[in-house]
Amino acid sequence: MHHSKALAALALTTALTAGGAAGAAEIQLMRFFGDCQNEYGNVNDASQANGECGIITALVNQFNATNEGGHTVVVQTADWGAYYDLLTATYQTGNIPDVAVMHASVLPDFVARDLVTPLGSLFQEAGIDTADFVPAALQNASANGEVYALPFDLHALLFHINMDLMQQAGFVNEDGTVRLPTSPEEFIQMGKEFEEKTGQNYFATESQANEGMMVRFFNSLMWQQGVDVISPDGTTASINSPEGLKAATFIKQIYDEGLADPNLDALGADQAFLSGQAGIELIGTWMVDNFNAQAAGGQVALKNYAVANVPNLFGQDAVWADSHMWVVPKDEGRSPEEQEAAVAFLKFLNDNNFQWSRTGHLSVRQSVIDSPEFAALPHRSSYANTAQIARSLPQTQNQRAIYNAMISDITATWLAGAEPQAALDSAQSQVERILRRSNRGG
Repeated sequence: MHHSKALAALALTTALTAGGAAGAAEIQLMRFFGDCQNEYGNVNDASQANGECGIITALVNQFNATNEGGHTVVVQTADWGAYYDLLTATYQTGNIPDVAVMHASVLPDFVARDLVTPLGSLFQEAGIDTADFVPAALQNASANGEVYALPFDLHALLFHINMDLMQQAGFVNEDGTVRLPTSPEEFIQMGKEFEEKTGQNYFATESQANEGMMVRFFNSLMWQQGVDVISPDGTTASINSPEGLKAATFIKQIYDEGLADPNLDALGADQAFLSGQAGIELIGTWMVDNFNAQAAGGQVALKNYAVANVPNLFGQDAVWADSHMWVVPKDEGRSPEEQEAAVAFLKFLNDNNFQWSRTGHLSVRQSVIDSPEFAALPHRSSYANTAQIARSLPQTQNQRAIYNAMISDITATWLAGAEPQAALDSAQSQVERILRRSNRGG
């Protein structure tokens, strides 16, 4: 592959006039986010695109059309479910991408196996200011005191709100803001009152056996009690703890009291919210622009849409978050020109972080969050400080396995009537097993 890339770069170099083009290179980008070439294949201005797929597609087109080095980014898209297996396989085939998207929660698995390039000094040379990254994002992109990724967003849980139903329930303040609970007890009490007055569910979220939004909520409630679900050094879990029992008991109570429908899957929860059958949907930042557009479009029952941070129910402001980031996979065969092109593309993505934040994801750059453009986006002022209260699991390997283990036990409390204590016992022992394996380097 590199031979043909070198030839292509050579051809490109001779085709371009001298002046910044001497080191032109063609680089491979591997990503998920779907394929929308039909709609956005010819859009070279990211401000004219919408949604994750549209904006990243237009950003690549814009870089290819405008970068001074004459570099070309060639995109390989993969289905997000199979993405990490496919990325890992490229290290065997030698067809290693020059830039790849990666969740913060997966980065430790790649850093531990020495599969990604350290970027700190390259960022400095390229003028990428890591001090502008919000603390949670910089932490997500770092390991062992080194930066290994360009953080692109923080995506956190939010409460998405149907204001018409809240008005009906009497939960709208005089200034037009929504009144949200400040404790688990108040949550249950307000939920019952809401259901009496509106006849609809107070709460909706994906609730099936393989779905984890409530585990992210559980983690948020643990951090709100000042407890790390996984210790900062990644060796112990605090799932089975007094705080864990409080959080799990509260979550089970939401379902036991009929405040949320346990039969909804992810799609069902979105439908229930859009069709006016739920006051609040618990889902992430990535739905903001979608819900806002649907409410404005007038085709759904949801007309008056608002967004709020997950409220502080247990004492501290804190909410689960993950990040999409960009890494440069290690590749002995990569030429200096290709590496330079990869870093130039990362700088371009960082410079255009505002465009990506239009998806609803939070910008990772404090300067963007503080900008008038960001404040002018729909609902952003309602959750701009999410970046300050965002919390992520520590840099632990096998986070997907940890998440799946917690899902099976915690969902059993409402799907199978499991006692919270029994669920926590089981989750704790499963997660401890995974941590032992991770710390042995397995």
